[in-house]
Amino acid sequence: MENNNILIQNANVYTENRKIKNGYLKIAGNFISDVGTLDQLNTSNGYEIIDLPEQYKIIPGMIDVHIHGVNGADTMDATTESLETMARSLPQEGTTSFLATTMTQEKDVIEDAIKNAGDYIHNHQKPGLSEIVGLHLEGPFISKDKAGAQPLNHIIDPDLSLFKKWLELSKNQIKLVTLAPEQPGGEELIDYLKEKKIIASIGHSNATTEQVDSAIKHGLSHVTHLYNQMREFHHREPGVVGAALLKDELMVEIISDGIHAKPEAVELAYRQKTADRLILITDAMRAKCLKNGTYDLGGQQVTVTGDKAVLDDGTLAGSVLRMSKAFNTIRQYTNCSIYDSIAMSSTNAAKELGLFDRKGSISIGKDADIVILDENDEVYMTFCRGKLAYKKGDN
Repeated sequence: MENNNILIQNANVYTENRKIKNGYLKIAGNFISDVGTLDQLNTSNGYEIIDLPEQYKIIPGMIDVHIHGVNGADTMDATTESLETMARSLPQEGTTSFLATTMTQEKDVIEDAIKNAGDYIHNHQKPGLSEIVGLHLEGPFISKDKAGAQPLNHIIDPDLSLFKKWLELSKNQIKLVTLAPEQPGGEELIDYLKEKKIIASIGHSNATTEQVDSAIKHGLSHVTHLYNQMREFHHREPGVVGAALLKDELMVEIISDGIHAKPEAVELAYRQKTADRLILITDAMRAKCLKNGTYDLGGQQVTVTGDKAVLDDGTLAGSVLRMSKAFNTIRQYTNCSIYDSIAMSSTNAAKELGLFDRKGSISIGKDADIVILDENDEVYMTFCRGKLAYKKGDN
């Protein structure tokens, strides 16, 4: 499919404001050029036509702000090939944009990954692959009390001068930082992140609710994988979980796989935060799309069995969750609408990252990041910036 002008027709189109039955969507080059109902279609001349069953759905491409790896590749590999593998693999689950996510490691290993990602973003992106829209730095500025699968021996206190060096090495591509604000230097770093319009997220943190309140005043605005590796809720100390559920200032990530949080816990987060303040993520590692077995994560051995990835001691170590599955499970767990699921898988992330002028919804002039769902709401086709990136059944 090499034509730059594509007409997708006869499906339900989910635009920003309404569901269009028997709708059409036109792609010109890399962008959405027209949307409407079939009876409004004035011409199809010069367009490659994709005629869909009427029960199919056209939704905006999904955005994963927290993903380490997929299909044998990981951000920490620090190679162009690994990032391209990620960018090529993710459209099969409907992900058209993502933040390449690092993890706690030796400083020089993190620096290699950061430099590589910055170079890739500036020099190697192309339509037809999922777009890396920045870096998510998860660690090393976290709490040893809530390390989870982050290597303990490489955890350090927030270090502003070190972060400035890393931001420069990344070519200013660090867009989100997970940290423990209660650690020495935490609030100073949050001040700087706010100044640079970088999202400051609390995660792997043992902070009290009072410490979270203080961090919010400095600019904290995001929560990394709610419930996992953070101070739990207690009725006399609500902790990070309590603050995450209570504070409207905080956007909250959630891994909707039924493993990292039980369906009831996901429903609680949805009822409390609503679809306006939740962001679906995968936190996936390199084993996603691969067979059961043992894989590397930050120099640690992770055993993957079915949908679960764990360290030797049973600690959860990322996931093998697909965004397309999260899109559907959140609806199963909460009975939310498809529009809510679109908000949590795409719109909210686009807005938070400052990308809503070009991503996060179906609207004329935006990037043609398009996902077509079949009658079972499984991904049938994905377009990344106007070019076919995945079609079900194709190799």
